[in-house]
Amino acid sequence: VHFVKQLAEIPVPNSVTEALEDQKWKEAMNEEMRALQKNGTWELVPLPHGKKTVGCRWIYTVKLKADGSVERYKARLVAKGYTQRYGIDYQETFAPVAKIKTIRILLSLAANLDWPLHQFDVKNAFLHGDLEEEVYMDLPPGCNFTRDKGNQVCKLKKSLYGLKQSPRAWFGRFTKSMKFFGYTQSNADHTLFLKRDGKKLTALIVYVDDIVVTGNDTGEQLKLQKYLSQEFEMKDLGDLKYFLGIEVARSANGICLSQRKYVLDLLAETGLLGCKPADTPIEMNHKLCEGMDQEPTNKEQYQRLVGRLIYLAHTRPDIAYVSVSVVSQFMHLPSVSHRNAVDRILRYLKLAPGKGLMFSKNRDLEVVGYTDADWAGSITDRRSTSGYFTFVGGNLVTWRSKK
Repeated sequence: VHFVKQLAEIPVPNSVTEALEDQKWKEAMNEEMRALQKNGTWELVPLPHGKKTVGCRWIYTVKLKADGSVERYKARLVAKGYTQRYGIDYQETFAPVAKIKTIRILLSLAANLDWPLHQFDVKNAFLHGDLEEEVYMDLPPGCNFTRDKGNQVCKLKKSLYGLKQSPRAWFGRFTKSMKFFGYTQSNADHTLFLKRDGKKLTALIVYVDDIVVTGNDTGEQLKLQKYLSQEFEMKDLGDLKYFLGIEVARSANGICLSQRKYVLDLLAETGLLGCKPADTPIEMNHKLCEGMDQEPTNKEQYQRLVGRLIYLAHTRPDIAYVSVSVVSQFMHLPSVSHRNAVDRILRYLKLAPGKGLMFSKNRDLEVVGYTDADWAGSITDRRSTSGYFTFVGGNLVTWRSKK
């Protein structure tokens, strides 16, 4: 609750003019500009004949710690990538994203084998990507540039947040650096990098600019940290505590994952922070189907809520069936009955917002899986719903429910 209150009380500028009136945000903008200039992100040139520029704007965010206190004020210059044209100022855009199941498996191994979990953040990660295409950008708003003559613009030499090719350029540069240092890229998850030395193993997983390192080779981990700090501007965040909106707590008993802040934010946003909790996420033998009633509900709001519940299911397998397999079936035409079912899930979450996954120390790395299915359970099309879940080292790492 303190976290949500803290978020609400910190004003975020709606414009550059507003930001320049506050010293904290002005300094955040200056810090971003210093980083861009130090990196050699662009050079000022007259706009060539026949070329068009990409716009840019400032995004302001408040970075909070897991306990709700302010970590820093952040201003980020973002290119308006939606104005780019394929084949002219961008080509390929794909960049892989870490699979949440890979992260859970690593955490289960760390809990069982007493591996340390260290977290790093790459400052201005996308600025490290090498830009292959010719891209021109407008001058950043609110910043004074000395112009020699003519209509000067920024010719980008490095990638920038907002450009369509930025994620791919950054990940390509990072992968090249990791391979050069002797790490092997996993085929099962391309964001996982491994290095073996006899019985010693070091594992690194990257999610955009967040990096987690674990393993039983402390010497190699120190070498890796030193190497990455030379290659990129890194920030050492210490022991893993907060990753992708997931709170990580470690004790002698193991590692606990929860999304308590995420749940409280969701309840506050929907006005259900003070609601009466429900004992179960869905009514038993529910009859939810298409065209239940003729009263529609707000489609965009429904889709957003269900999307957030699906992300919450990463640490809450108890809502995986209802959020992924039931209410998500009616995204295209939700009715009031479907929205009531979503509200029921939210009231269930109010019962224990801090509930999550516990990875215990079991000293047994056996892989065990279970599966089952109902028979023609859907009253709409008589299809069955199947499900499975697997354990690694006695800890739940993957699950799925699918019609």
